[in-house]
Amino acid sequence: MSFPQSPVMGQMMNQPLLISSILEFAARHYAGSEIVSRRVEGDLHRYTYHDCHQRTRRLANALRGLGVVMGDRVATLAWNGYRHMEVYYAASGSGAVLHTINPRLFPDQIAYIANHAEDQVLLFDLTFLPVVEKIAADCKTVRHFVLMCDRDRMPASSIPDLLCYEDLIASHSDQYEWPLFDENSAATLCYTSGTTGNPKGALYSHRSTVLHAYASAMPSALNVRATDTVLPVVPMFHVNAWGLPYSVPLSGARMVFPGAALDGKSLYELFESEGVTFSAGVPTVWLGLVNHALQNDLKFSTFRRTVIGGAACPPAMMDILIDKFDVEVIHGWGMTEMSPLGTTGGLQTKHLAMSKEEQRKILHKQGHAIYGVDMKIVDDEGKQLPWDGVSYGHLLVKGPWIISSYFKQEGGDVLQDGWFPTGDVATIDADGYMQITDRSKDVIKSGGEWIGTIDLENLAMAHPAVLQAACIGLFHPKWDERPVLVVVLRPGMKVERDVLLQFFEGKIAKWWTPDDVLFVDALPMGATGKVQKNKLREQFKGHQLPGL
Repeated sequence: MSFPQSPVMGQMMNQPLLISSILEFAARHYAGSEIVSRRVEGDLHRYTYHDCHQRTRRLANALRGLGVVMGDRVATLAWNGYRHMEVYYAASGSGAVLHTINPRLFPDQIAYIANHAEDQVLLFDLTFLPVVEKIAADCKTVRHFVLMCDRDRMPASSIPDLLCYEDLIASHSDQYEWPLFDENSAATLCYTSGTTGNPKGALYSHRSTVLHAYASAMPSALNVRATDTVLPVVPMFHVNAWGLPYSVPLSGARMVFPGAALDGKSLYELFESEGVTFSAGVPTVWLGLVNHALQNDLKFSTFRRTVIGGAACPPAMMDILIDKFDVEVIHGWGMTEMSPLGTTGGLQTKHLAMSKEEQRKILHKQGHAIYGVDMKIVDDEGKQLPWDGVSYGHLLVKGPWIISSYFKQEGGDVLQDGWFPTGDVATIDADGYMQITDRSKDVIKSGGEWIGTIDLENLAMAHPAVLQAACIGLFHPKWDERPVLVVVLRPGMKVERDVLLQFFEGKIAKWWTPDDVLFVDALPMGATGKVQKNKLREQFKGHQLPGL
């Protein structure tokens, strides 16, 4: 889209917003701030932003030596760690496109994505050597495979001409001048985690990424400060760890990377030993951490703030973190197509006089738009609905870090009159707080009326015996669909179906009450920690509802 030019233009320096400038800034103005990484090898690695910048420039020279040119895709299969951080900045900073691949996908999906992206180089952690060996021959465009480890840990491999990351770094100079180019140039490529069809690519620009980092670090968003020690549990292969590898150095904060050990015990020990103050992750991760702390009667000595996103944070989990552990919970919402941040939870001045219960109802919502994101809700005909906290409809968004189309134009024209349809069903209240009631594909239509599954799941997980819950719609001959709960119980706990259903009485409209409860050992989880409801619907599609 082109815009008219004013006859009077500003007289400011014309300096492009480039990702390389973030690391340059951190290395110059927060040179001694530390980056700590728990490595795949099992030990802790420590260095500073100054050290990171030096090694990243070596890697930029190394990529150029491998024939990587501007616009080429450089892929990673790696955990959160300092080497992965170096690839983030070396690839994008040199003008190439960083492509983070989710290693939790099936091997054939990984090969498909690598080929679709036309990756030229693939850098990967030792953990993923078996996967890469399996798919290497199928990755038609990859010219170089680089194992991210030391020379003395290089294993024998079937991958021809496998390169050692540390050898590559050591063999090149740290004298490198970051190039200047159009800030709208492609910087990173992330693929969606859709449950149907092949994943589609969201191609971010330098401009969109830097603006997203600025906005997400703001006090009313994630509030990243130079006094923080930040541990991103959210993987760097999941929408660029929600932008934290950019917003943390931009803020000068200390950073701790957890590597592959994401269980509750390992995270707790790292939080305590490194004095972590702020973290971010999906609800399933916090479930493990909270359960470990509760079972062992532990407290957090420094951990005071977390952002929870990727899926709705159960209110019961939020209440435990706030009331028992004194951890502020920032409810966040976004998606791959949004870089990903769209809203964050928090209170306004007008809310401070409210009771704790009233404040908590606000915090349970997905939150308020951050500057740079606009949103609206519409009905099935596209008519805009009021912000009354009651009317719910399809959520649409727009802004400078939201895609206008998918990579290679997959899916064609995705915008609706300049707005991106999120696929979520939501309400927005008079103060601008948005609450997701469901995904469009998961909403239950019973007798022509919508039933939001997230409210039912949150209520179920408020029961002391319930660890996890998912609500799906199953066929009913009269009502078309009726809600059914699929529940995982806490270890050693029991609850009868009827007792759990009685737990809903007085809390929801009676006709919303699930028709049945199905108990399972585990819920099917996707590659980004979300429950795969399509698999549950397939698994239980023949289930006969009571009374039929």
